[in-house]
Amino acid sequence: MNFDPDSISEACPDTGQTPPLPVKTPEKSSSVAAPGPDPETKSPYQDRDLSWLSFNERVLWEARDQSLPLYDRLKFLAIFSSNLDEFFRVRVASIRSLLELDKQARKNLGIKAKALLKEIHRTVLAQQAEFGRIYQNEILPELQSRGIYLHNAVLADKNHRAYLQNFFREEVLPFVHPNLLQKGRIIHFLRDKALYLAVRMHPRSKSGEHKSGPSRDKRICYALVQIPTHYCPRFLELPGNGIRHDLVFLDDVIRTHLQEVLPGYVIKDAYSIKLSRDADLQIEDEFTGDLSEKISQSLAKRRVGAPARFLYDKAMPGSMLKYLKEAFQLSDEDAMEGGRYHNFSDFFDLPNPLAPALQSPAMQRLPHPAFDHDLSMFGPIARQDRLLHFPYQRYDYVLRFLNEAALDPAVEEIKTTQYRVASNSGIVSALIRAARNGKKVTVFVELKARFDEAANLQSAADMKAAGVRVIHSLPGLKVHAKIALIMRREEGLSRGYAFLSTGNFNEKTARIYADHGLMTSNQNLTKELEQVFGFLENHQYLPPPFQHLLVAQFNMKSRFLAMIDREIDHAKAGRKSRIIIKINNLEERVMIDKLIEAGRAGVRVDLIIRGICCLRPGIPDLTENIRIRRLVGQHLEHARVFIFHNDGAEEIYLASADWMGRNLNRRVEVGFPVLDPGNKAEIRQVISLQLKDNEKAVRLDANLRNRPIVRPPEAPVVNAQKDLYALIAEGKLGK
Repeated sequence: MNFDPDSISEACPDTGQTPPLPVKTPEKSSSVAAPGPDPETKSPYQDRDLSWLSFNERVLWEARDQSLPLYDRLKFLAIFSSNLDEFFRVRVASIRSLLELDKQARKNLGIKAKALLKEIHRTVLAQQAEFGRIYQNEILPELQSRGIYLHNAVLADKNHRAYLQNFFREEVLPFVHPNLLQKGRIIHFLRDKALYLAVRMHPRSKSGEHKSGPSRDKRICYALVQIPTHYCPRFLELPGNGIRHDLVFLDDVIRTHLQEVLPGYVIKDAYSIKLSRDADLQIEDEFTGDLSEKISQSLAKRRVGAPARFLYDKAMPGSMLKYLKEAFQLSDEDAMEGGRYHNFSDFFDLPNPLAPALQSPAMQRLPHPAFDHDLSMFGPIARQDRLLHFPYQRYDYVLRFLNEAALDPAVEEIKTTQYRVASNSGIVSALIRAARNGKKVTVFVELKARFDEAANLQSAADMKAAGVRVIHSLPGLKVHAKIALIMRREEGLSRGYAFLSTGNFNEKTARIYADHGLMTSNQNLTKELEQVFGFLENHQYLPPPFQHLLVAQFNMKSRFLAMIDREIDHAKAGRKSRIIIKINNLEERVMIDKLIEAGRAGVRVDLIIRGICCLRPGIPDLTENIRIRRLVGQHLEHARVFIFHNDGAEEIYLASADWMGRNLNRRVEVGFPVLDPGNKAEIRQVISLQLKDNEKAVRLDANLRNRPIVRPPEAPVVNAQKDLYALIAEGKLGK
């Protein structure tokens, strides 16, 4: 469940300023800018960043869940840490940049940046304290009870000392390069996300004496030593008897041998530090010149971005912290105290000497019966729309779909989008193979996918070298749609086969992310998909008449609003109405106001929102008909599902888009209907499980706090992810 980078961007909340739409206009309301939850206010809006911190708190809860295997709990500590680091690199850096605006400009934007940063700082410190409590009081003792000792200092055992000294000299020392600090004269650049030891020391006297005292303290000086985690493992398992397993941090291996690193000095102590930098890409002009070259240049600038968070060991002396802040020109707001160790995301790689014990077994991916009884993918898709549920079912079907197209003599053309692909991607390999086999292959590569820019530049170059027609980013827009179209010659006619998904074309994240994908040959959908690709290729905004697909930049927002309005009309007329929406993030004000309007009209609104949620439920006379829950489990819930009851003529859509300003207004997204009755029944049952989950789901209260769902003693346990897997395995999903 690594943090989805798409969940953090933009410098300020979306204001909902969009062109007029042919639907009922929601009432105007104040900006989403409150610095924190206020139980006294009746405002239905919440700040997006504080709501995201509520999500990350829910992730932290998994680390304290004693029903989970111990290494799964460590994984959630790693996820929490990784999430928080990216939050500071993106969101906090953006908010702090607003402080550079004058006071009136901030007021016009509705942003209270100082108050918001203060509330973020308070919330994060409280969460980090809980993180430390879980780690120190629960995780470490439980590891020790299993014979695994993760030491906070290097052991004094003679055999271990000899082993560590040899390991340090042979494996670590070649990559350790100390840098002296002299404020105003010698300043070492702190790399983004790198780990350092800040060393306090004094020069060794000519006689070699070590004694300390006032005279020595006057000669205190400082050095930085980067911990070479790119070359050495963060954790080292020491030789043992097979019963007791001792692990140490690379940090402590270096601490113990600092005298060899800095032989001309007497080492007094060393403290860990880490700097996270602003990760935003600044591209001033996307409309002229070579965008790929501009992105390459901007990637280089990211490494030297403005400081976002300076994390330091809280045991560091105040005088040393003051020196470092002055030396690196850091403000008090940049600094945040932490523990002895940073980068807990490295716990993903903590050795498990008892594996496979203490961790969840690898999930066996399930087959789709329609594809396992046919040699060709095209036959089953031609007969009926096929719905796939990841990660429960094999993502191999997507690779097989493209690989078969690459080799099939009847296939003439392949078109697809690329947002985030895996390293050594099987998707990219299939497209290259198709081009080399003479197929016309067009791939739209989004170069501005956050943190995947470099990977996308490389895969674009590889495909272009193989003869694939590569189209780069649209100026001012991101293409976030997950779509593929294969044109096949059948009986003299060209027939389209499509794959539309809520998740990326990425076989690695598909092992973790919970998404839905539709394989279809429905000509109503494939014809409109041709129009989407036509827009991507020609960059023309002539509005195609989309009747079936929902396409951001054209009809997605207006159609969603119209479908909500229809439910409002049903409710006012006394007919049955209901809205169920599952998305990752809810922030777009126009959509929030329309949901509030629906709830006030009597429509029952159920929302399943994993991350950012700017709507506060349960406020009397405003949002009391709106219920919101959050589901965090073994897999990252990533699907976007929209269900409108429509007085019994139910409509179900899946989409790549969340309800955020960027998705609906500044991206190309595609939503698609679920038309087959059997597929509808499957989606309906998936969502029903998630609304009934009483083990991993929580409800959000009016202040967006996570509230556990209390299960009556007689009620069965419902774990939506586990139960969904069982239903698919037994062939009962949708039955």
